[in-house]
Amino acid sequence: MEKIKVLFMGTPEFSVPVLEGLIENYEVIAVVTQPDKKVGRKQEVMSSPVKKVAEKYHIPVLQPKKIRAEYQDVLSYQADIIVTCAYGQIIPKCILDAPKHGCINVHASLLPKLRGGAPIHKAIIEGMTETGITIMYMNEFMDQGDIISQQKTEILTEDNLETLSEKLSQIGKELLLKTLPEIIEGTNKREKQNEQEVTYAYNITHEEEKIDFTKSAETVRNLVRGLSPAPGAYTTLEGKVLKIYQVEIGGKATEAPGTITDISKEGIKVACQDLEIIIKEIKPEGKKKMDIKDYVNGVDKKKLLDAKME
Repeated sequence: MEKIKVLFMGTPEFSVPVLEGLIENYEVIAVVTQPDKKVGRKQEVMSSPVKKVAEKYHIPVLQPKKIRAEYQDVLSYQADIIVTCAYGQIIPKCILDAPKHGCINVHASLLPKLRGGAPIHKAIIEGMTETGITIMYMNEFMDQGDIISQQKTEILTEDNLETLSEKLSQIGKELLLKTLPEIIEGTNKREKQNEQEVTYAYNITHEEEKIDFTKSAETVRNLVRGLSPAPGAYTTLEGKVLKIYQVEIGGKATEAPGTITDISKEGIKVACQDLEIIIKEIKPEGKKKMDIKDYVNGVDKKKLLDAKME
C-alpha cells in the first residue's frame, strides 16, 4: 500500500481515539482543531483534547477561527486524504475537493438518522435502543455525503452521554482503520443516503436542557442520561437552578408533576406525568456536583417537601 499523508480535523475528547488510531498507523502531517477557549470563573485558556494529543506527538496544529476564510494553510499541506471527526465547523468545498482520496468523516450515528452536531445526545434523549458509527464521504452539506461503512451498537439502559460517547469513539477508531485501506485502494462501497429516512440532531439549546416534569418519567430519565455529565439537565427549586445527573424510575405518581414526594438518603422522589423519578446525583446552584446523600444531609427536608421543581 502507498504511504499516504493524512490531515486530521477534530476537536473534543470523542475525536481523540480516532486521531490516535491514525497516528499509530499512518503519517499524520497536520491537525486542524478549534481555537483555544477561555473557560471557568478564572477564564483559563484551554486547548482542545485533539490539540493536546497532536502536541504530544509533535504534529503541527492549525486553529482557524473561520476555516471558510482561513483555508490556505490547510491546503498547503497537500494531504492525500483528510479525516474529520467532530471538528465543529463547516468545511469549504476547496478543502473537500483537494485530497486525491477525498475528505472522510467519522459520524456518530447510523446515517441518514441523526444528522447534525449532537447525534449521541439525541439518540439517548429520544429513547433509541441502537445507534452506531458511519464512515462517509463529505460534501458541502451537513452529513449528506455518501456512506462508505457503518457499524451498529446497542444503547444500554444504563448508558449516559459519557459512556455511549466512549463506546462510539472506540468503534469509530476501529471502523475507520478497517475502512481506510479500501478507500485508498479504491475498492470501498459508496452508497447514497436515503433522503426519505433523514432525521436531525441539531446542537442542544439551553431551553432543551430544562426538565419538563409534565412528561413521562422515562422521557425525563432519557433527558438526564443524554446530558450527563455535561452540560447536565436542570430544573429550578426555590428559585435556584438545580442540575440533575442521575435518576431512577420509581412507582406511580399520585401528585402533580414537579411535586417532591419524599426526601431520603436513597434519593429525592419527584412526580412526573405517570411515575415518579428518584434523583440520585445533583449539583445545586453555586456548589459542586454531589451524591444525593450529601445533599440531603445539608437541607431542610420539611421545607423542601413544601417546594416544587419547575
